[in-house]
Parts: sequence; structure tokens; C-alpha cells
Amino acid sequence: MIKNDKPKRILVVDDDQTIRAFLRDYLESLGHQVETAQDGFEAIAKLELDIDLVFLDVRMPGMDGFEVTRWIRDNSQFKDIPVIMATGLNTPQDRIRAVEAGANDFITKPFDCTEIYTRTTSLLRMKEAHDALKSYKNELEGTVAKRTEALRRALDKMVDTQRRLREANLETIHRLVIAAEFKDMNTAAHIQRMSRFSAMLARKINLTPGEVESILYASPMHDIGKIGTPEEILLKPGKLSGDEWLEMKQHTLFGAQILENSSSELLHMGEIIAVSHHERWDGGGYPHGLAGEEIPLWGRICTIADVFDALASERPYKKAFTNEEALKILKEGSGKQFDPQLVDIFTNNMSEVIEIQNKISRFGNDK
Repeated sequence: MIKNDKPKRILVVDDDQTIRAFLRDYLESLGHQVETAQDGFEAIAKLELDIDLVFLDVRMPGMDGFEVTRWIRDNSQFKDIPVIMATGLNTPQDRIRAVEAGANDFITKPFDCTEIYTRTTSLLRMKEAHDALKSYKNELEGTVAKRTEALRRALDKMVDTQRRLREANLETIHRLVIAAEFKDMNTAAHIQRMSRFSAMLARKINLTPGEVESILYASPMHDIGKIGTPEEILLKPGKLSGDEWLEMKQHTLFGAQILENSSSELLHMGEIIAVSHHERWDGGGYPHGLAGEEIPLWGRICTIADVFDALASERPYKKAFTNEEALKILKEGSGKQFDPQLVDIFTNNMSEVIEIQNKISRFGNDK
């Protein structure tokens, strides 16, 4: 271990309890003091506990490891704390993301104890040398212990508040979507499936875990503007007239107006999806006639998820197509209505698509 009168305090952040326990036991066997956190919110809170090094998982709900690292680097109080990112991924792209976020080092799973020892020791020495340049006052052990205990209680309350706030935000979004769908309960199942299709596509193109989770929760807002569409148009069993079709297309703009100017990143993503999910790759969509990569990626993802599930579902004006028929239509629209790369990825992952369909029944209940 590092030779120093003051034990080093390492923060281990991982949503897997087994991994947290393993790292805690091993690092404590080296003589370190170990704090643990199960997600990014708790990790940020516990940085107040005089942390010397952060051992951080990449894939976590709410805030992923990249977001936590960027937060640390942007905060003047904690920006000098070394960060080791731990992940099961090992591609050059992942390493670049880690470095860009501000990580000092990168360890892949499964862990090698020698590698953990070598890298933690090196970074702790670097931190010790850096701290030696700073002037600070030493506090009595009893005072530090009392302060730490009082601070920990306060931090536990703060962490609980952060989690409750996120849950409240997600529930508010969910209820807003329910209000928009209240006229047609078949739509409830549709948005659950298409949101999972969207998240699957986002994961397959290697978006960050945080973006994947955000798309899962934001994509159900794609048709929120239909709350302003008359019921006789929404549920009409036959073909819409010209005027009715113009009225129907307004739901993209209504959705953007409902969600605009929000400070919430999730609602901002929902706004972009709402206004762009009917744009076409060839520029023939609405409301703005965007083409190709002018269309936001989130909108392109949700377009495929939305259209496929609409084709494979029964609607007032049509019977459900088979998966084979729906896929054929997607492929025919590749490079015309849809991003061709995303169509290929969706097509090549039909086993996951079918698994989602089997899990979510017609009326949106998990089987």
C-alpha cells in the first residue's frame, strides 16, 4: 500500500453489489479506507468525504460513469481527484470516451488484482504528490470522525432527495404520455414496445448508457402532440381527407410546443423526437422537410421503432401486418423514408425485437 500516516480513502462506484463488495474487501486488504456508492447521484454526494481516488463503473442507471467523470472534472473542489473507469467494454471508442470525459486510467472486467494494485498505487502516489503542494489544516481525529458521521447522514438525505426527484420527473412524463393516449388504449402498448425498440437501437449503435436510458424514457413522448388532435381524426377507421391529414400532421408541432424551453434534458430530447419522428431520409417528411443526417439521430431511431410497431399492430383503420411483412416495408423504405444503417441494425436484431413483442401484450401489460 501507499506509505503514509493518513490512510487513503477510495470511493468505489458500481450498481452491482457483488462487485462493490469485492473491490471494497480487496482495497481494504491493501490498507485503504473504502466508501461505496451504488449510482452516480450517491457518488457525487460522497465526494465530500475527502476522497483520494474514485474507482468508477461505466454502465449505471441514471448517471453513467462518463457523466460522473465529467461532473468531477467540471467541479473545482474535486477536479484533481484521480478516476479509474472500470467496464466490461474494451474498444478504442470506449477508451477515447473515457479519456475525453477526464478519466486518468481504464481497467476492463474481469478484474486482475495485480492490475488494480498497480494502477491504484500509481494514481494515489500522484494524488499524494499533488496534495503535498497544497496547504491545508489538519483536524483532530475525533473532530474529523464527528464531522464525517454528521456529513454522511446529511448526504444520505440528499441522495434520497435526488432519487425521489428523478422518480417524480419520470412519473410526471409517464402521466403526460397517458393523458395524450387516453382516447386509444391500444396506443399504450405501442409506446411501451416502440420505446424499447428505440433503446435497443441506441444500444446497438453504441450510444452511451445514459443516452440509451434517456431514449427509453423520452421516446414515449413522440406523439404527445396528439393531445391536440381531434378524436374523430385519431380514431377514424377510414382514410383521412386532405384537410384531416393536414390536421393530423400538426401533432409534431404541437408536441414540440408542449415540451419546448424545458431545463430538463429528458424533456428536451422528447421535444426533438416529437418534432422530427415523421421526417424522411429523402427529405419528403414533415414538418420541416429535413433530409439525411439533417434529421436528429434520436428522431431517426424513433421513426423506425414507431413505424415498425405501427405496422405490426392492429389499428382502427387496418389489421396488423406480420413481422415479415413489416420488415419488408422497412427494407423497401431504406434510404427513402428511413436511415439505411439503422434499418440494417434493426433487421439484424429481430430476436430482441420479438422478445420485446412477446413481453408486452396488446394493452401494454408485461406477460
